[in-house]
Amino acid sequence: MNKNLGAIILAAGKGTRMKSKGVNKVAMYLASKPMILHTVELLESLNIKDIVVVVGFAKESVINVLEKRAQFAEQKKRLGTAHAVKIALQKLNNKTNDALVLNGDDSAFYSKDIINKLIKKHFDDNSFFTFLTIEKDNPYGLGRVVRNKNGRVKAVIEEKDATSRERSINEVNPGCYVFKVDFLKKYLPLVQKSPITGEYYLTSLIGIGIKHNEKIETLKGGKLIWKGVNTKDELLEAQELITSVPR
Repeated sequence: MNKNLGAIILAAGKGTRMKSKGVNKVAMYLASKPMILHTVELLESLNIKDIVVVVGFAKESVINVLEKRAQFAEQKKRLGTAHAVKIALQKLNNKTNDALVLNGDDSAFYSKDIINKLIKKHFDDNSFFTFLTIEKDNPYGLGRVVRNKNGRVKAVIEEKDATSRERSINEVNPGCYVFKVDFLKKYLPLVQKSPITGEYYLTSLIGIGIKHNEKIETLKGGKLIWKGVNTKDELLEAQELITSVPR
């Protein structure tokens, strides 16, 4: 494992649909432990020591779970995932050359094996940006991975922006990335604010990287067991699914 690899966990969101007032959803229990603890234990098992957690809503509930197992970067205004990573970069060790970026509300589903494969592909291919893709029978609500005739990623199109043809694509982006830190520093300032939400999205870096001819690779994870948790119903579904995840 590359000693200069760090990790950023995004855990600042309000989780409005969860309807929780004092607890961030990543601090809620999933399979007998707080959701985010699954993620941090995974990173520790990979010998990743430089871990930064972006906190915001109900930050104490997250900090109390992890205590000294991570550093914390506070996103005082929730301006999107790209903005969150920008804040986290300030806390990463200056010797950290590459960063694994995960969402705190779905990364409990990743096995050590799949993250190892993603990291290995990133370094073996010497890419600036490598991201995981998965296949979903029902990809509703997730960004579709659009490829050209040679199989190279052309774009990731969000549901609301997708044509009917693009919506039929089953390969999706779950939001699991490895970036060169220099790539983030160079291109995060180019991310444009969404005119709809007013937020800056990390997925914009895919299009920006392609436009600037940077080397972007993907790891096809196939039909991995994976579940984003945004509502109490989804948390119940996740409880049933997570027992099937290989560790």
